Order: sequence, then C-alpha cells, then structure tokens
Amino acid sequence: MSNVPSDPAPTARSTSPVLVTGVAGFIGFHVARRLLERGDAVVGVDNFSSYYDPALKKARLAQLENHPRFQFRLTDLADADATAAVFREAAPRRVVHLAAQPGVRHSLTEPQPYAQTNVVAFLNVLEACRHGKVDHLVYASSSSVYGSNRKVPFSERDNVDHPVSLYAATKKANELMAHSYAHLYGLPATGLRFFTVYGPWGRPDMAVYIFTDAIARGLPINVSNGGRVWRDFTFIDDVVEGVVRILDRPAQPDPAWDALAPDPATSSAPHRIYNIGNNHPEELNGLIGMIEQAVGRTATRTDVPLPPGDVLETAADISDLARDTGFAPRTPLVDGVNRFVEWYRDFHGPDTGGKV
Repeated sequence: MSNVPSDPAPTARSTSPVLVTGVAGFIGFHVARRLLERGDAVVGVDNFSSYYDPALKKARLAQLENHPRFQFRLTDLADADATAAVFREAAPRRVVHLAAQPGVRHSLTEPQPYAQTNVVAFLNVLEACRHGKVDHLVYASSSSVYGSNRKVPFSERDNVDHPVSLYAATKKANELMAHSYAHLYGLPATGLRFFTVYGPWGRPDMAVYIFTDAIARGLPINVSNGGRVWRDFTFIDDVVEGVVRILDRPAQPDPAWDALAPDPATSSAPHRIYNIGNNHPEELNGLIGMIEQAVGRTATRTDVPLPPGDVLETAADISDLARDTGFAPRTPLVDGVNRFVEWYRDFHGPDTGGKV
C-alpha cells in the first residue's frame, strides 16, 4: 500500500455541463443517465460506430434525449477540428472520456480503428481539455493493460509493460499520454481500469450478452478452455458509482512520489490510475450456470481454445479506490445476471429470434 494520502473531499460541482464521450455506448449511457439524475447538465458525444449494430446505441440515446439538461453532438473525435468545436461550444469543466474502439479479439483482425479511435481521438480530447482549461478529465483504461501478468489480484502498482493485444496497448498508451499532459500542462487526469463490465443495455460482443442471447435462442455457445477462465465481472451500476465518485475528486500530485522508486499508480503530476472491479473473480462455468438458470434453458456447449489476446484470469485490487472514495461493489454476479436477463427479455420481446 502506498503512503499516498487520501484524496481531498469532493469538489463543489460546477454549473457548466459534464462532457461525456461515447454517450451512446454501454458505460457512457449509464454514466450520463446517472449524472442527469443527480442534477448535472450533460453534453454527450458519439459517432455511432458500426462495430456493433448502431440500433442499440440509438435505443440507449433515446432514453436520454428528452431530458431537459441533456444535449447531444454527433461527432467523430478523430477529427481534431470537430472535437475542438464541441469543446468550445459546450465549455465543459469536467470530461468523462469513454469513447473507444473496444474489443480485444477484434483488434487482432482490424487494427486500424484502434489507432484512430483510441490514440488519435484521445490526443484530440487531451488537446481540447488543455486549451479548454478543463478541471478534471476522467478517461477509460482497461484491465487488459495487465496483459501477461499472473500475479493476482492486479494492482495499479504492477508493471503493465507486456500487453497481449493491440487494444491493450492502446489503453496503456492512453495512460501515458494523459500523464504527459498532466505533467506538462497541469491537466488533472484520472484513468480507470474497468474489469469486465456487464448489465442492462450491455454490449452484444461481451460474454454475458453473447451467452444469454445464444441460450435463449437455442444456439450453441463457444466456451474457452472448458470454462476454466476467471473474470472479475463488474455490474454496471457499481462501475457508474465508481466513475461518479472519481469525477468529483480531481487528481492531485502525490507529494510523496519518489522518482527513485516510482509508483505507477500516482505521480508528481496530477495524474492517477484506479482499478474499478468487483474484487471477486468468477469462473466462466459458474456464469454460464447462472444464465441457464435465469433463462430457463440448458446451454449447448462447444469447447474451444483460449483465443489469442485473452488471459486466463482477471482480478481487481480495488483497495485504493475504496480508501480514497469509499467505493464498494454491491452487486453479486447472480443478481446482476438476473437483472441483465430481465432487461434482455424486455428489450427483445417474447420473440428472441431477432438480435441487435
């Protein structure tokens, strides 16, 4: 445990809007909705990437559009001029950057979008935050940065120089880029390493959605390594709670940071890294059993090898986040799975033959 003092008390919320990028995405939608519910104004940005069917993204956005404190901007953040224009018009003091090209496996076959969306677009956001004198940038990193590490639980103080996918490498690059802007320009920035987020309105390329959809429709599921794979599944409501708590606590320089023994989680600049996870890894076989129970059907399984770029286990050490913000995940996996399946049935209707 670091000797870093706890973060200061939450700062008073500004009357200027919070800018949420990737607002039609899974986490971005839920974060924006939570901010609106607590009284913030939100300007949401998205480009409706076709990585998965934009119909789901538009359905999420439709849940926000009638809110009087919500505005939407259709913008490709890889366009520097368009990004700068959004920041000038919205004048945000706080930014939650969740727009990204996701997907470990997709990065193996389609690498180019990861450079444009995760690196070029992030640079444009950093530049806009710098020139807009933003008070706090909270940005999405990923548990994938831990790569080939086998020491668990994963700590923010672990070395993460061995990514096993291009996606992971771009997220590590985001952390380095944000730190450089914190150091050079005093931009307070906090990176959040998310661990296998799931829940209502989730992404159709994630295991909980894939398995639920296939089991509900009587289709086979591919199960890696005989199901002997562990993930720190984290329910979306818990993730959002962590994001909002961090947003209210701008990163601070660590006065005890030692250049002779550098702590990767903190810095002499206003930059910080936190894990957001459930702190309770679950075996894939257990997840499948919970989905079978919730759906009321037995899965037809096809055993497949662990795909390249995947890891056997993820587990989050969340002690720093708990210490600094009081964060504690509250949703057991079985409860979260039941809530997801309930949403899935409501969203798709009684005929589950159609798929988003």
